[in-house]
Amino acid sequence: MPSSRIRFGSFIPPHHIPEKHPAIALDQDMELVEWLDQLHYDEVWIGEHHSGGWEIIGSPELFIAAVAHRTKSIKFGTGVSSLPYHNPYTLADRIRQLDYHTRGRLMFGVGPGSLPSDAYMQGVPTAQARDRMEEAIEPLVRLLGSQTANASSEWFKLQNAHLQLAPYNENGVEIAVASQVSPTGAQAAGRFGLSMLSIGATSTGGFNALASNWAIAEEAARENGQTVDRSRWRLIGPVHVADTREKARENVRFGLNRWLEYMNEAAAIPLAPPPGVDPIDHMIETGFAVIGTPDDFVAQIERLQAQSGGFGCFLVMDHHWAERMETRRSYELIATYAIPRINALNETRFSSEKWLKENHDLFRGEMTAAVRAKMEKYAAEKSSKNLSPEMVEHFRGET
Repeated sequence: MPSSRIRFGSFIPPHHIPEKHPAIALDQDMELVEWLDQLHYDEVWIGEHHSGGWEIIGSPELFIAAVAHRTKSIKFGTGVSSLPYHNPYTLADRIRQLDYHTRGRLMFGVGPGSLPSDAYMQGVPTAQARDRMEEAIEPLVRLLGSQTANASSEWFKLQNAHLQLAPYNENGVEIAVASQVSPTGAQAAGRFGLSMLSIGATSTGGFNALASNWAIAEEAARENGQTVDRSRWRLIGPVHVADTREKARENVRFGLNRWLEYMNEAAAIPLAPPPGVDPIDHMIETGFAVIGTPDDFVAQIERLQAQSGGFGCFLVMDHHWAERMETRRSYELIATYAIPRINALNETRFSSEKWLKENHDLFRGEMTAAVRAKMEKYAAEKSSKNLSPEMVEHFRGET
């Protein structure tokens, strides 16, 4: 068995077309989390967004609190809490309460916020969002570490601030910083010894920056007397698998073009393929997405391991490219066939089968001899009880 296994989960922004009833959409997200829990996924991360019409969870804490009691073992992360939009003290207090609601299954993802429209409506200059995130992280680390925080900035002030609840578990809540192409997240993770969430890990820019971002985190950690742990580094990318590549391509045509329209024209994230190029071909060829089989998913994980130098968890970016039941099937195929291969969960089973085949003749011979001996003994006992010669021969013949 490998010395360390990769964990797997889902990153749910979520992405729902505006035509769908919002209550049904939220219910379906909760059902998906329950399904992931049944399939033994390790983690699920829930986004925070406030505009655009698609990503309709404004409070990951509310969603996590609602679904936590419907699951058994899966861990939950805020993916991510947008720090420029919250006073650090009240946010830390809500996270501490949620730690109790989840019975210690909570992780705290932080970032600057991904939609400029969210920042605009709250009067937060987009250019200042990352600066505000950096200003908020230190008091949050102190507060969630059961320390007193004194801090002031242009947009918040904390005076002898401390939380009234101790952590649910002795180790407290894991904190992860969102990181993409910009070095901001990696620097913050290293400075405070936090985990890292590489949200665009499979985009061309994000993929190319994986190794350099980790190097930035390690350098910042050394400069601040901290350490960073690759097992707490999470990479995120879109995936849809089916039993065949043709079936996977057929499935994603259900919603892929509509999703691309939203990402390019509303969310301002440039993902459109070049003119005249099939978006499915483009996503596969650039490595941005897995649209194929469990084997293709395994190949993507191996590709990311080679590029990054090693990471601890992969999160499937949930996207609703396919119909709901096909999406559930995709997660099931990954859990059933891909994850066991990646983590070598069945190596001892294959070895056991191989050993049995190699010794088939020996064991078959021993079993045949044992049955023959029992039948002969039975025939002899019947013979001693004055059975007819025909009956005796019948029992002997059975051997």
